[in-house]
Amino acid sequence: MSFYVPYSDLPSEAVALDSAIDSLREELDATNLYHQRYLVLNDEPLKELMLHNRDEEIEHCAMLIEWLRRKFPEFDRELRKYLFTDAGITRIEAVPDGGNAGDPAARSLGIGSLLR
Repeated sequence: MSFYVPYSDLPSEAVALDSAIDSLREELDATNLYHQRYLVLNDEPLKELMLHNRDEEIEHCAMLIEWLRRKFPEFDRELRKYLFTDAGITRIEAVPDGGNAGDPAARSLGIGSLLR
């Protein structure tokens, strides 16, 4: 845990957020570790096990991200904006808040739809 102010001054929500973020970081590190081992191993049964372990860590990451989404409206808003769309990741930011970058109308230049 990495507290920048005295622990005793923090509300329980801040402690929980710190725990979730640290756990997410650890799960991402484990995902990377298992993936690298999978890539270099020649023993197929062990390689299969590393792949299984990697995917388990990815599941844990997803669970932590979902917890963050449920607890913090800011995470919810940004995840809804950036996830599950085929739009260019850096281009999504240009879509006005509340827009859906996956919706062709949301990518409009404001001069009318060409999809008629």
